[in-house]
Amino acid sequence: MTIRTRGNARDPVLSRPAVRSPIEAAEAARRRMDDPSYRVEAERRRGRGAAANPSGRYEPAQREGFDDGWSIEEELPPIPTEVIVEKPRTIITKNDSPDILFDKSINPYRGCEHGCSYCFARPTHAYQGLSSGLDFETKIFAKPSAPELLEKELRAPGYRPTTIALGSNTDPYQPVERRFRITRAILEILDRTNHPVGIVTKSALVTRDIDILSRMADRQLAKVAISVTTLDPKLARRMEPRAASPAKRLETIRKLSDAGIPVIVLVAPIVPAINDHEIEEILKAVAAAGAQEAGYVLLRLPYDLKDLMRDWLAEHYPDKLKHVFSLLQEARGGKDYDAEWGVRQAGVGPYAWMIGRRFETAAERFGLNKRSLRLRTDLFSPPAKETGQLSLF
Repeated sequence: MTIRTRGNARDPVLSRPAVRSPIEAAEAARRRMDDPSYRVEAERRRGRGAAANPSGRYEPAQREGFDDGWSIEEELPPIPTEVIVEKPRTIITKNDSPDILFDKSINPYRGCEHGCSYCFARPTHAYQGLSSGLDFETKIFAKPSAPELLEKELRAPGYRPTTIALGSNTDPYQPVERRFRITRAILEILDRTNHPVGIVTKSALVTRDIDILSRMADRQLAKVAISVTTLDPKLARRMEPRAASPAKRLETIRKLSDAGIPVIVLVAPIVPAINDHEIEEILKAVAAAGAQEAGYVLLRLPYDLKDLMRDWLAEHYPDKLKHVFSLLQEARGGKDYDAEWGVRQAGVGPYAWMIGRRFETAAERFGLNKRSLRLRTDLFSPPAKETGQLSLF
């Protein structure tokens, strides 16, 4: 199979209007997954979440495979993970979304090897001229200069501390963290300066940093949110192929809690007709493991993630594809996604209302959300500025 590029014109089979009925969209997904020029061979993407690598939405040309007539059977190797060193000018990102509980965040990595099929951050790879499909989980951008930049920004005149969210976009404890240790270096600085931090992860690697996090938790400076999407290991392996297993995540919650680190659980995302039946069982299990708070997010599908999620369903749950999107559109005002603040996290309508009430009832039953821990900001001390010889004393 050879790759050729095409101009801006979009293939009517591979690209349809944004608003489609669940039946039309399901049929389009099935045609895509039957097209060998679109779907990447299963052996090449073993352990990956996406089934294809469509062109990024900002690209001037599209790639497609075609038979060049040579009839040569190509044995292509599995797609490796490539780490690209990024050199940003700043590291703290400001957020002004009214439905997000933090206004500062740091993402040590761009892209995520966990390969979660549903990840709302996938479309951000388009800003790098890459695909939100397999590129997102195989081309990872690392920011080794993050600790140095963080010290500089914390030292800036007029800096005011508020909780920094680590991993609001991509997981700060994804596999490449074992090699780069950027997240740990960031935590060391936040610990030294008494700066509050909230971590979002689905990786057991967070337990490596219990020594730092427990010290910070003693000063009310740290809490950790663990994402638990399902308790079914088979579903987890399909949906989150390189993330920690459900059992490992429960063990992680227990270890963090035993170390005195406050743990929040995110049942996120809730995918209609796929894991929505597990809400009560997940909350029961995480409460028993030591979690204190819990929240949820209904599946979000910005930009080209809509078709990537349909592709995933067409491959793994073809009989549920139409039903999933029918329920999702019911909760999104007739659309696949509604980005309106205050609506995008939980949705609207009867289905969304039912999910919300089930979650609230179960959380209360299992003793979750009795109180919300507020991290301290009054202990912050800016990092000292090194001044040549004097820094030796």
